[in-house]
Amino acid sequence: MPDIQTVLFDLDGTLLDSVDLIVDSYHHTLAAHSLPPMTRDEILAGLGTTLYAVFGRMTDDKATVASWVATYREYNLAHHDSRARAYPGAVEMVHRIKANGQRLGLVTSKNQGGAQRGLALMGLAGVMEVIVGADDVEKPKPDPEPVLLALERMGEPPGTTLFVGDSHHDVFSGRAAGVLTAGVTWGPFDRAHLEFAAPDYYCDTPAELLRLLGI
Repeated sequence: MPDIQTVLFDLDGTLLDSVDLIVDSYHHTLAAHSLPPMTRDEILAGLGTTLYAVFGRMTDDKATVASWVATYREYNLAHHDSRARAYPGAVEMVHRIKANGQRLGLVTSKNQGGAQRGLALMGLAGVMEVIVGADDVEKPKPDPEPVLLALERMGEPPGTTLFVGDSHHDVFSGRAAGVLTAGVTWGPFDRAHLEFAAPDYYCDTPAELLRLLGI
């Protein structure tokens, strides 16, 4: 591995174990608006993309999509702090990377408010130098724009940057931005899910990511 100076993280499914809450939030929203139910696998297929992207596949009416997103967020935020938690070893991993001298950023499909709340819940408020959320970009993941924006704000080149995420959307975004990518399997997805996106590295545990970075 090249000398990595910057590590960018995805949030949900990578640092924050909020997957069951996300699934339940979709179920609640679909039921509340009398929409056809989705299976867990169908919901997880959209993990890593924005709510607007997922609901936008169901209708072209922007006001309707906004209403569904509002319902989702109201339910999600009401249950967030009791249902979401850091993955085992994730917080220590982030602190050790920072202590080792690498710069840290977050690239998430949540909006800024949701991202800040998730980091605060894990005790990581103020640790990330840059947070790029869905409300900061015109084209969210899997487009490279969020990763490129994080690099621009940090003044860092792609060649010494590693983007760490759990979904193929993260990998595609990072690869298109020219950074190295690490697909993690301690979240909702296994290696088979990530293989077609071809991340540069796979990590099954936070400790494995630290070893990859030589920490």
